[in-house]
Amino acid sequence: MPIPEFVVALRSKIGRDPLPLAGVIAVVLDDRDRGLMVRRSDTAEWALTTGCLEPGEQPATGAAREVWEETGIDVTVERLLAVEALDLAVAPNGDQIHWLCVGLLCRYGGGTARVNDDESVAVGWFAAEALPPLPPHQARCVSLALAGGRGVWLAENGFTSPSV
Repeated sequence: MPIPEFVVALRSKIGRDPLPLAGVIAVVLDDRDRGLMVRRSDTAEWALTTGCLEPGEQPATGAAREVWEETGIDVTVERLLAVEALDLAVAPNGDQIHWLCVGLLCRYGGGTARVNDDESVAVGWFAAEALPPLPPHQARCVSLALAGGRGVWLAENGFTSPSV
């Protein structure tokens, strides 16, 4: 999987130290509410389409771009599902990342789902009751998308102001 050029430039300055990055999680549903999944080439696990936002890129634009790059289909981004800072992640090469993930509900807009880059080895549509296991933050986004409603899930606020 290619590392975005802006990340390569930052890594040349900070090495493998923790780097905060914004990413998107796209929950893509078709007209039967089946979810689009990709089998990742790095872990061989099924996952939602995810990706790193480019500097200045809007989350909806980034989600649509990532879905197209990975699966070859067009989507319409409908709404925000969740915003969550994930625990520190360590990439296989040792890079440390603090992801701020923006989960978005997307609807299938056209095209045939296929492996469209080297980030995945398979692509498929899954009925809600047949979804493969997902990491908790991705599973939460799927649940929110299938539940309908308009609310947005936000991770618990752990800030406590000092007494004055």
